[in-house]
Amino acid sequence: MPSAIPRGHLLMAGLCCLVFGIMAEDAQVAQVPSQHMPCHKVPRSLAHFAHSMYRVLTQPSNTSNIFFSPVSIATALAMVSLGAKGDTHTQILRGLEFNLTEIAEADIHDGFQNLLHTLNRPHSEHQLTTGNGLFLDQNLKLKEKFLEDVKTLYHAEAFPTNFSNPKEAEKQINAYVEKGTQGKIVDLVKDLGADTVLALVNYIFFRGKWEKPFDVERTTQEDFHVDANTTVKVPMMKQLGMFKAFYCSTIQSWVLLLDYEGNVTALFLLPDEGKMQHLEETLTPDLVFKFACKTERMSADVHLPKLSISGTYDLKEVLGHLGITSVFSGAADLSGITEDMPLKISKGLHKALVTIDEKGTEAAGATELEVIVTSLPPRLSFNKPFLFLIMDHSTETPLFVGKVMDPTKK
Repeated sequence: MPSAIPRGHLLMAGLCCLVFGIMAEDAQVAQVPSQHMPCHKVPRSLAHFAHSMYRVLTQPSNTSNIFFSPVSIATALAMVSLGAKGDTHTQILRGLEFNLTEIAEADIHDGFQNLLHTLNRPHSEHQLTTGNGLFLDQNLKLKEKFLEDVKTLYHAEAFPTNFSNPKEAEKQINAYVEKGTQGKIVDLVKDLGADTVLALVNYIFFRGKWEKPFDVERTTQEDFHVDANTTVKVPMMKQLGMFKAFYCSTIQSWVLLLDYEGNVTALFLLPDEGKMQHLEETLTPDLVFKFACKTERMSADVHLPKLSISGTYDLKEVLGHLGITSVFSGAADLSGITEDMPLKISKGLHKALVTIDEKGTEAAGATELEVIVTSLPPRLSFNKPFLFLIMDHSTETPLFVGKVMDPTKK
């Protein structure tokens, strides 16, 4: 009877919350060109948005872990764009990497609708769910078209909320997020302003199992070299086998693809010594797509750290670097959401977390039997800073993006 061995397990959750407050000014309305764009192009724009977001997040400090969900942030912003006009509208869609001279807005929202529908399909192999919540002040009347569109295109749920009692409103929103992320993201929304009348929340949750499990009995404490002067001890998972792995001279990095049961793949990028900056400067969305399509396998001894990291970001600051500024200011034009009062986004929050470990079970010996080593295989040891992406194969969508500088930092 085969014994049970632990199996690779990835648990991730992302949350994006946009809080709307009252403001005094309006902005002029401008028309956005409308031309055809196939809906399947939306994931490509999301890949470029993820790339731009990463470049912004890595600027302040190259010593911090990074982790975020581009899908979560983009979905929330796309919903806001349904009610935005003029420069506010244009900035949001441009910031999401949509070319407004080539893309029909209807195709953008249809693309998100198709994407969310695909991601939320039930899977026996893994769990992947997204959700959108619209928390409305009891006295705020939304435009029917906006409310209908966010429900139809983004499957959003609307909840009447008493923002005159901020603590109760925070409790209601946080309970929704905690339930959607299965308890992984709690108490994110705090200190709601007295002028809050609307909160828009998006979450994404993924739990997957490696196709080829790691044996927990092989996990041992090893050194992880944070930098030239700092070394920490981490539990290192190990597996000897045939992997989709290769060296890319363009980015001067090793590339490792680990598949999950279902349509999800983790792509790990290990730069040569001192080449992290080169990797970040040369890696492009097109290269990522090419890597994700690789099928060739090689024998390797993979060492990958168990880790649990998170990222929490002020979107007002981050998105400002991508040209999305109007919606957070007195120049915001969100008159497509409501005409009761002028609105702006007073707070934008994003939090994502990831845990990679060996939870789950698999028959003993399943991964060892496929390898016949005739010579010593190369060791791919992720014992220094590396990048990783989690991608959905069926839609070619980057679900999560991360940079591990120190796996011991939460």
